Amino acid sequence: MYEADVDLSGPLADWTAHLSVVRDATVPLPERPAALLAETGEQLTATAADAPLAALRAAGVLERIAARVSRETAGVLCDDGVSAEAVATALAITRSKALVPCS
Repeated sequence: MYEADVDLSGPLADWTAHLSVVRDATVPLPERPAALLAETGEQLTATAADAPLAALRAAGVLERIAARVSRETAGVLCDDGVSAEAVATALAITRSKALVPCS
């Protein structure tokens, strides 16, 4: 689009503003987990360059941890009666993705 001399400044500014609004509406990550996640991402990227199979194994471990923590946390949210709308807003996802069947 740049080569076609199309001015994207307006749409890009709109998109950036939208992302800012969404980011401001979501629940912030606490500093320590945010730093650990950033460091983990950097370490996995470096590992992928040197030992791709080890990086895949580590990614699988992270997926299992994330799935377990997600299930446990969803259970707490259900027990606390938190609505799907509140979860969707806090995570910047759709309501349908935020729906968690409570047992």
